[in-house]
Amino acid sequence: MNAYDFDKTIYKNDSTADFYIFCIKKKPSLAFTLFTTAFSAVRYYVFKLGTKTEFKQRMYHFLTKIDAEALVEDFWEKHISGIKAFYLSQQKEDDVIISASPQFILKPACDKLGIKNLIASRVDPKSGLYSGENCHGKEKVRRFYESFPNGKIERFYSDSYSDDPLAEISEESYLVKGDKILPWR
Repeated sequence: MNAYDFDKTIYKNDSTADFYIFCIKKKPSLAFTLFTTAFSAVRYYVFKLGTKTEFKQRMYHFLTKIDAEALVEDFWEKHISGIKAFYLSQQKEDDVIISASPQFILKPACDKLGIKNLIASRVDPKSGLYSGENCHGKEKVRRFYESFPNGKIERFYSDSYSDDPLAEISEESYLVKGDKILPWR
């Protein structure tokens, strides 16, 4: 089994940021939510107040003002071309995507690509509230073993060393920087 992060790993950008911008273009009044998002980002990243999950829930408040499930389908119709060629050339049936992005954003893309195994943050598309922890760092390992109790990762790919916990349990690990695949440090 091979495991992949999603954003900036098999998808060229950050899917959540791209979806947010897509939604603002569809509904310009959402631009006012940028202030809340910026304030929450400063609160979390600069002043170290709250948890990453709390920050993201504040950011996802914009979901209360849209039909996210309908918009995410439109989003992937236009953005599926952002899946990187390296992934498409080596995709296997038992691949698993493990991402901090919301499951409801990634599932339509995985469905289009024929990816059956998706582990992602459980975010309600109507409220923006999490069910459980943000799927990041050690939480990714916990969630992997929850889904695959005896699972073994042959090759793991990510754009970030924040995924060291998954790299440590994988036989081989690779850092993805743009279109370059590099050995993990």
